[in-house]
Amino acid sequence: MSRRIRIAVLGAGSWGTTVASLASRNTQTTLWARDPATADEINREHRNTRYLKDLPLCSRLLATASMAEAVRDCDVLVVGVPSHSFRDTLRAVSPLLRPWVPVISLAKGLEQGSHSRMTEIIQQELPGHPAGLLAGPNIAREVLQGYAAAAVLAMTDENVAKALQPLFSSAVFRVYTNRDVIGCELGGPLKNVIAISAGMAEGLSVGENTRAMVITRGLSEITRLGVALGGCAETFAGLTGLGDLLTTCMSPLSRNRQVGVQFAAGKTTAEIVASMNMVAEGIKTSSVVMALAAQYGVVMPIAAEVAAVVKGEHGAVQAFRGLRKLAAGAEDSAG
Repeated sequence: MSRRIRIAVLGAGSWGTTVASLASRNTQTTLWARDPATADEINREHRNTRYLKDLPLCSRLLATASMAEAVRDCDVLVVGVPSHSFRDTLRAVSPLLRPWVPVISLAKGLEQGSHSRMTEIIQQELPGHPAGLLAGPNIAREVLQGYAAAAVLAMTDENVAKALQPLFSSAVFRVYTNRDVIGCELGGPLKNVIAISAGMAEGLSVGENTRAMVITRGLSEITRLGVALGGCAETFAGLTGLGDLLTTCMSPLSRNRQVGVQFAAGKTTAEIVASMNMVAEGIKTSSVVMALAAQYGVVMPIAAEVAAVVKGEHGAVQAFRGLRKLAAGAEDSAG
Protein backbone atom coordinates (compact mmCIF):
# COMPACT_ATOMS: atom_id res chain seq x y z
CA MET A 1 0.00 0.00 0.00
CA SER A 2 1.58 3.29 -1.09
CA ARG A 3 1.65 6.25 1.26
CA ARG A 4 0.63 9.81 0.40
CA ILE A 5 3.21 12.13 -1.10
CA ARG A 6 4.82 14.40 1.48
CA ILE A 7 5.64 17.99 0.59
CA ALA A 8 8.01 20.28 2.46
CA VAL A 9 7.78 24.04 1.88
CA LEU A 10 10.69 26.17 3.04
CA GLY A 11 9.80 29.77 3.83
CA ALA A 12 6.73 31.01 5.70
CA GLY A 13 6.31 34.32 3.89
CA SER A 14 3.02 35.20 2.22
CA TRP A 15 3.47 33.08 -0.92
CA GLY A 16 5.26 30.16 0.69
CA THR A 17 2.50 29.91 3.29
CA THR A 18 -0.20 30.18 0.65
CA VAL A 19 1.31 27.43 -1.52
CA ALA A 20 1.73 25.23 1.55
CA SER A 21 -1.91 25.78 2.48
CA LEU A 22 -3.02 24.90 -1.05
CA ALA A 23 -0.89 21.75 -1.13
CA SER A 24 -2.06 20.61 2.32
CA ARG A 25 -5.59 20.25 0.95
CA ASN A 26 -4.25 17.59 -1.43
CA THR A 27 -1.50 15.83 0.51
CA GLN A 28 0.57 15.90 3.69
CA THR A 29 2.45 19.20 3.78
CA THR A 30 4.90 20.66 6.29
CA LEU A 31 5.92 24.32 6.24
CA TRP A 32 9.30 25.38 7.61
CA ALA A 33 9.21 28.76 9.34
CA ARG A 34 12.43 30.42 10.50
CA ASP A 35 10.56 31.97 13.44
CA PRO A 36 9.28 29.40 15.99
CA ALA A 37 6.46 31.79 16.95
CA THR A 38 5.17 31.76 13.36
CA ALA A 39 5.25 27.96 13.27
CA ASP A 40 3.40 27.80 16.57
CA GLU A 41 0.72 30.25 15.40
CA ILE A 42 0.13 28.23 12.21
CA ASN A 43 -0.23 24.98 14.19
CA ARG A 44 -2.44 26.39 16.93
CA GLU A 45 -4.53 29.04 15.17
CA HIS A 46 -4.14 28.17 11.46
CA ARG A 47 -3.08 31.75 10.77
CA ASN A 48 0.10 33.58 9.72
CA THR A 49 -0.83 37.07 10.84
CA ARG A 50 2.62 38.55 10.19
CA TYR A 51 2.26 38.09 6.42
CA LEU A 52 -1.38 37.20 5.75
CA LYS A 53 -3.23 39.01 8.53
CA ASP A 54 -6.29 37.09 9.69
CA LEU A 55 -6.81 34.88 6.63
CA PRO A 56 -7.40 31.24 7.61
CA LEU A 57 -5.05 28.49 6.46
CA CYS A 58 -5.94 24.87 5.82
CA SER A 59 -6.27 23.19 9.21
CA ARG A 60 -4.27 20.18 7.94
CA LEU A 61 -1.14 22.28 7.31
CA LEU A 62 1.69 21.50 9.73
CA ALA A 63 4.49 23.94 10.53
CA THR A 64 7.85 23.57 12.20
CA ALA A 65 10.91 25.68 12.97
CA SER A 66 13.12 22.63 12.42
CA MET A 67 14.39 22.33 8.85
CA ALA A 68 15.38 18.71 9.45
CA GLU A 69 11.87 17.84 10.62
CA ALA A 70 10.33 19.43 7.55
CA VAL A 71 12.67 17.93 4.99
CA ARG A 72 13.86 14.51 6.12
CA ASP A 73 10.94 12.43 4.78
CA CYS A 74 9.65 14.72 2.03
CA ASP A 75 8.98 13.54 -1.53
CA VAL A 76 8.78 17.07 -2.98
CA LEU A 77 10.69 20.13 -1.78
CA VAL A 78 9.27 23.61 -2.43
CA VAL A 79 11.62 26.54 -1.77
CA GLY A 80 9.87 29.82 -1.01
CA VAL A 81 12.72 31.88 0.47
CA PRO A 82 13.88 35.13 -1.22
CA SER A 83 16.53 34.95 -3.93
CA HIS A 84 19.27 36.45 -1.75
CA SER A 85 19.03 33.54 0.72
CA PHE A 86 18.16 30.83 -1.80
CA ARG A 87 21.63 29.33 -2.22
CA ASP A 88 22.42 29.28 1.51
CA THR A 89 19.08 27.59 2.19
CA LEU A 90 19.81 24.86 -0.36
CA ARG A 91 23.24 24.30 1.15
CA ALA A 92 21.64 23.87 4.56
CA VAL A 93 19.06 21.45 3.23
CA SER A 94 21.46 19.38 1.09
CA PRO A 95 22.54 16.86 3.76
CA LEU A 96 18.93 16.43 4.87
CA LEU A 97 17.30 15.71 1.52
CA ARG A 98 16.82 12.22 0.12
CA PRO A 99 18.12 11.59 -3.46
CA TRP A 100 16.06 12.45 -6.54
CA VAL A 101 13.45 14.52 -4.69
CA PRO A 102 12.04 17.19 -7.08
CA VAL A 103 12.82 20.76 -5.99
CA ILE A 104 10.40 23.55 -6.95
CA SER A 105 11.27 27.25 -6.65
CA LEU A 106 8.77 29.96 -5.75
CA ALA A 107 11.30 32.81 -5.82
CA LYS A 108 11.01 35.51 -8.49
CA GLY A 109 14.52 36.88 -8.46
CA LEU A 110 18.01 36.55 -9.90
CA GLU A 111 21.09 35.98 -7.77
CA GLN A 112 23.38 38.96 -7.24
CA GLY A 113 26.88 38.43 -8.58
CA SER A 114 26.33 35.18 -10.49
CA HIS A 115 23.12 36.41 -12.24
CA SER A 116 21.85 32.84 -11.85
CA ARG A 117 18.22 31.80 -12.03
CA MET A 118 16.90 29.84 -9.05
CA THR A 119 16.63 26.55 -10.98
CA GLU A 120 20.28 26.96 -11.98
CA ILE A 121 21.16 27.29 -8.30
CA ILE A 122 19.15 24.15 -7.57
CA GLN A 123 21.14 22.27 -10.21
CA GLN A 124 24.41 23.58 -8.79
CA GLU A 125 23.69 22.92 -5.11
CA LEU A 126 21.44 19.84 -5.39
CA PRO A 127 22.70 17.96 -8.46
CA GLY A 128 20.55 15.02 -9.50
CA HIS A 129 17.33 16.55 -8.21
CA PRO A 130 14.72 17.50 -10.85
CA ALA A 131 14.40 21.29 -10.75
CA GLY A 132 11.41 23.45 -11.61
CA LEU A 133 9.36 26.44 -10.57
CA LEU A 134 5.79 27.40 -9.78
CA ALA A 135 4.96 30.92 -10.99
CA GLY A 136 2.19 33.08 -12.36
CA PRO A 137 -0.04 36.10 -11.71
CA ASN A 138 -0.65 35.25 -8.08
CA ILE A 139 -1.35 37.72 -5.27
CA ALA A 140 -1.06 35.50 -2.20
CA ARG A 141 -3.97 36.97 -0.23
CA GLU A 142 -6.39 36.65 -3.18
CA VAL A 143 -5.40 33.02 -3.76
CA LEU A 144 -5.88 32.24 -0.08
CA GLN A 145 -9.28 33.96 -0.14
CA GLY A 146 -10.39 31.56 -2.86
CA TYR A 147 -10.49 33.86 -5.88
CA ALA A 148 -9.92 32.03 -9.16
CA ALA A 149 -6.28 32.08 -10.25
CA ALA A 150 -3.76 30.11 -12.29
CA ALA A 151 -0.06 29.31 -12.24
CA VAL A 152 2.50 27.43 -14.29
CA LEU A 153 4.61 24.51 -13.10
CA ALA A 154 7.67 24.66 -15.36
CA MET A 155 10.06 21.72 -15.62
CA THR A 156 12.09 20.28 -18.47
CA ASP A 157 10.77 16.79 -17.63
CA GLU A 158 7.12 16.94 -18.59
CA ASN A 159 6.34 13.62 -16.88
CA VAL A 160 7.55 14.89 -13.52
CA ALA A 161 5.62 18.13 -13.98
CA LYS A 162 2.41 16.27 -14.76
CA ALA A 163 2.89 14.06 -11.69
CA LEU A 164 3.29 17.11 -9.45
CA GLN A 165 0.55 19.19 -11.10
CA PRO A 166 -2.38 17.81 -9.00
CA LEU A 167 -0.54 18.46 -5.73
CA PHE A 168 -0.93 22.23 -6.07
CA SER A 169 -4.24 22.41 -7.94
CA SER A 170 -7.71 23.13 -6.62
CA ALA A 171 -11.14 23.84 -8.06
CA VAL A 172 -10.24 27.54 -8.32
CA PHE A 173 -6.43 27.37 -8.64
CA ARG A 174 -5.48 25.97 -12.02
CA VAL A 175 -1.94 24.73 -12.56
CA TYR A 176 -0.60 24.44 -16.11
CA THR A 177 2.69 22.83 -17.16
CA ASN A 178 5.39 24.26 -19.42
CA ARG A 179 8.77 22.90 -20.51
CA ASP A 180 10.23 26.38 -21.15
CA VAL A 181 11.87 26.74 -17.74
CA ILE A 182 14.06 29.66 -18.81
CA GLY A 183 11.19 31.72 -20.20
CA CYS A 184 8.85 30.98 -17.29
CA GLU A 185 11.55 31.71 -14.72
CA LEU A 186 12.66 35.01 -16.24
CA GLY A 187 9.18 36.51 -16.47
CA GLY A 188 8.87 36.99 -12.70
CA PRO A 189 12.18 38.73 -11.95
CA LEU A 190 12.01 40.94 -15.03
CA LYS A 191 8.42 42.07 -14.49
CA ASN A 192 9.27 43.10 -10.91
CA VAL A 193 11.52 45.82 -12.33
CA ILE A 194 8.81 47.07 -14.71
CA ALA A 195 6.30 47.02 -11.83
CA ILE A 196 8.45 49.51 -9.92
CA SER A 197 8.17 51.81 -12.94
CA ALA A 198 4.40 51.31 -13.03
CA GLY A 199 4.25 52.21 -9.34
CA MET A 200 6.22 55.37 -9.99
CA ALA A 201 3.75 56.25 -12.75
CA GLU A 202 0.89 55.74 -10.31
CA GLY A 203 2.56 57.80 -7.60
CA LEU A 204 3.34 60.64 -9.99
CA SER A 205 -0.24 60.63 -11.38
CA VAL A 206 1.07 60.67 -14.95
CA GLY A 207 -2.18 59.18 -16.27
CA GLU A 208 -3.48 55.84 -17.46
CA ASN A 209 -2.15 56.31 -20.99
CA THR A 210 1.40 56.64 -19.69
CA ARG A 211 1.00 53.69 -17.34
CA ALA A 212 -0.30 51.55 -20.21
CA MET A 213 2.69 52.62 -22.28
CA VAL A 214 5.09 51.65 -19.49
CA ILE A 215 3.50 48.21 -19.09
CA THR A 216 3.36 47.34 -22.79
CA ARG A 217 6.81 48.67 -23.64
CA GLY A 218 8.04 46.98 -20.49
CA LEU A 219 6.73 43.68 -21.82
CA SER A 220 8.74 44.28 -24.98
CA GLU A 221 11.88 44.77 -22.90
CA ILE A 222 11.18 41.64 -20.87
CA THR A 223 10.62 39.58 -24.02
CA ARG A 224 13.77 40.83 -25.76
CA LEU A 225 16.02 39.97 -22.83
CA GLY A 226 14.21 36.72 -22.12
CA VAL A 227 14.64 35.50 -25.69
CA ALA A 228 18.30 36.57 -25.67
CA LEU A 229 18.79 34.42 -22.56
CA GLY A 230 17.18 31.37 -24.19
CA GLY A 231 13.47 31.67 -23.41
CA CYS A 232 10.70 31.22 -25.97
CA ALA A 233 9.01 34.44 -27.13
CA GLU A 234 5.50 32.99 -26.77
CA THR A 235 6.10 32.23 -23.09
CA PHE A 236 6.23 35.95 -22.32
CA ALA A 237 2.68 36.36 -23.66
CA GLY A 238 1.44 33.77 -21.14
CA LEU A 239 0.76 33.53 -17.42
CA THR A 240 4.37 33.88 -16.26
CA GLY A 241 4.97 36.83 -18.60
CA LEU A 242 2.11 39.15 -19.47
CA GLY A 243 -0.19 37.70 -16.81
CA ASP A 244 2.29 38.18 -13.98
CA LEU A 245 3.29 41.61 -15.32
CA LEU A 246 -0.30 42.90 -15.35
CA THR A 247 -1.04 41.67 -11.84
CA THR A 248 2.14 43.10 -10.35
CA CYS A 249 1.80 46.44 -12.12
CA MET A 250 -1.87 46.98 -11.30
CA SER A 251 -2.54 45.47 -7.88
CA PRO A 252 -2.20 47.76 -4.84
CA LEU A 253 -1.10 44.59 -2.97
CA SER A 254 1.99 44.26 -5.18
CA ARG A 255 5.18 44.91 -3.21
CA ASN A 256 7.17 46.08 -6.22
CA ARG A 257 4.41 48.47 -7.32
CA GLN A 258 4.35 49.85 -3.77
CA VAL A 259 8.10 50.44 -4.01
CA GLY A 260 7.53 52.54 -7.12
CA VAL A 261 4.81 54.56 -5.41
CA GLN A 262 7.20 55.29 -2.54
CA PHE A 263 9.95 56.33 -4.94
CA ALA A 264 7.46 58.77 -6.46
CA ALA A 265 6.91 60.17 -2.95
CA GLY A 266 10.61 60.95 -2.72
CA LYS A 267 11.74 58.11 -0.45
CA THR A 268 15.16 56.51 -0.85
CA THR A 269 15.81 52.82 -1.40
CA ALA A 270 17.13 52.44 2.15
CA GLU A 271 14.00 54.07 3.60
CA ILE A 272 11.72 51.85 1.53
CA VAL A 273 13.53 48.63 2.44
CA ALA A 274 13.49 49.56 6.13
CA SER A 275 9.72 50.10 6.02
CA MET A 276 8.86 46.70 4.49
CA ASN A 277 8.45 43.39 6.31
CA MET A 278 8.57 41.45 3.03
CA VAL A 279 11.13 41.42 0.21
CA ALA A 280 10.44 43.36 -2.99
CA GLU A 281 12.64 41.41 -5.39
CA GLY A 282 12.66 44.13 -8.05
CA ILE A 283 14.99 46.31 -5.96
CA LYS A 284 17.86 43.83 -6.06
CA THR A 285 16.98 42.46 -9.49
CA SER A 286 17.22 45.83 -11.26
CA SER A 287 21.03 45.87 -11.21
CA VAL A 288 21.23 42.23 -12.34
CA VAL A 289 18.86 42.95 -15.23
CA MET A 290 21.00 45.83 -16.43
CA ALA A 291 24.16 43.73 -16.21
CA LEU A 292 22.50 41.02 -18.32
CA ALA A 293 21.16 43.59 -20.77
CA ALA A 294 24.69 44.93 -21.26
CA GLN A 295 26.13 41.44 -21.59
CA TYR A 296 23.63 40.42 -24.29
CA GLY A 297 23.35 43.78 -26.02
CA VAL A 298 19.65 44.29 -25.22
CA VAL A 299 18.26 47.83 -25.01
CA MET A 300 16.04 48.28 -21.92
CA PRO A 301 15.32 51.99 -21.34
CA ILE A 302 12.54 51.50 -18.77
CA ALA A 303 14.56 49.03 -16.71
CA ALA A 304 17.56 51.36 -16.96
CA GLU A 305 15.59 54.25 -15.47
CA VAL A 306 14.33 52.03 -12.64
CA ALA A 307 17.87 50.84 -11.88
CA ALA A 308 19.06 54.46 -11.75
CA VAL A 309 16.32 55.37 -9.28
CA VAL A 310 17.11 52.33 -7.10
CA LYS A 311 20.79 53.33 -7.02
CA GLY A 312 19.83 56.90 -6.09
CA GLU A 313 21.28 58.44 -9.24
CA HIS A 314 18.06 60.39 -9.75
CA GLY A 315 14.43 60.41 -8.66
CA ALA A 316 11.17 59.18 -10.16
CA VAL A 317 10.37 62.53 -11.80
CA GLN A 318 13.72 62.54 -13.60
CA ALA A 319 13.18 58.92 -14.66
CA PHE A 320 9.96 59.77 -16.48
CA ARG A 321 11.53 62.84 -18.02
CA GLY A 322 14.26 60.55 -19.32
CA LEU A 323 11.72 58.20 -20.88
CA ARG A 324 10.01 61.12 -22.64
CA LYS A 325 13.29 62.03 -24.36
CA LEU A 326 13.54 58.66 -26.12
CA ALA A 327 12.84 58.72 -29.83
CA ALA A 328 10.11 56.33 -30.96
CA GLY A 329 11.07 53.74 -33.53
CA ALA A 330 8.99 50.92 -35.01
CA GLU A 331 6.84 49.22 -32.36
CA ASP A 332 8.55 45.85 -32.85
CA SER A 333 12.01 47.41 -32.47
CA ALA A 334 14.10 48.10 -29.41
CA GLY A 335 12.99 51.77 -29.22
